[in-house]
Amino acid sequence: MTFEQFAVARLPSLLRYAVVLTGDRDLAQDVVQEVLARAQVRWRRITGADSPEAYVRRMVLNEYLSWRRSWAVRNVHTVGERLVDIDDARGGVRDHAHDVVEADELWHRLATLGRKQRAVLVLRYYEQLDDDAIADLIGCSPATVRSHASRALKTLRLSSERQHRIHAEEKS
Repeated sequence: MTFEQFAVARLPSLLRYAVVLTGDRDLAQDVVQEVLARAQVRWRRITGADSPEAYVRRMVLNEYLSWRRSWAVRNVHTVGERLVDIDDARGGVRDHAHDVVEADELWHRLATLGRKQRAVLVLRYYEQLDDDAIADLIGCSPATVRSHASRALKTLRLSSERQHRIHAEEKS
């Protein structure tokens, strides 16, 4: 497979992955563009890997984790691809407006996490990787992965509880 064929076939998937990591469509496009530019130069070596797609996805993760723009860490746009659009696996009758509000709240809570904590959650729940694979990608131990996940989930729970209290107080 040529680099051009790979880029055309995998670009939508790489962009979705980067959007989930960054929470920002524009930043995701920048990250993927930078990675694909570097991948094109190294394409012969990349095609020698067991899975060129996994190699490039790891490049996207590394680029996200090392991104230097200060606004990128906390900036989450309210418009763009939502988690509801990414994983529409829940069945039954759905209230789309409620789903969008919930997804928007989740995006904002995810923005409060550090990059490694966010990356661990994305790799665990979006990419469906186990702790050993995540540890290998991030360059830490599986225990550190579990620690990042635990802290991230605790932060998300506390943030959610705080939101529910605020809504309850507003209704009173």
